[in-house]
This record gives sequence, C-alpha cells and structure tokens, in this order.
Amino acid sequence: MNRVYVCSCFGITEQQVREHADRGACTPRQIASVSKAGTDCGSCVRRIQGILGRGACPRRELADQGDPEMLSAGLTSIPEAQAA
Repeated sequence: MNRVYVCSCFGITEQQVREHADRGACTPRQIASVSKAGTDCGSCVRRIQGILGRGACPRRELADQGDPEMLSAGLTSIPEAQAA
C-alpha cells in the first residue's frame, strides 16, 4: 500500500486525515487535536485544509458559532494498530 504522508513531523498520512474527517474532524485544528498533525512545523496545515475542503460540516458550523462541546465531541485518535 502506498502511503502519502501529510505530516512528516508525526508520520500522519492522507488516509488518516480522511479517517479523522469521516469521524467528524472538520478543521485543521480538530485534526491537530486528534493526531498532532500541524502542531510542530506547521507546513502541513494547508495540505490538511485541502484534504478537508469546504464541504458542509455540521461540526464546522457549530464551531464557527462557538459551541465548545461540538469541538471535541466524538473526536478520538486512531489507535496505532489501525494507523499502521
């Protein structure tokens, strides 16, 4: 399987970012909170934004409205066994 790394600092792949997005992480900050991607050198943040796109996302809309419970609800990291 060909892995495309998005974040070299923490070894986060494009597939992992998509899996986090499927679980409800709609912003680079939410991706960072579950995977650390984008929290070191920051060079991957634009790429993460590109993967997430601008599609409709209920969590993004609630985050924009300042609902703190929606920012973290349901966001968990992918276990290492799944990530490999």
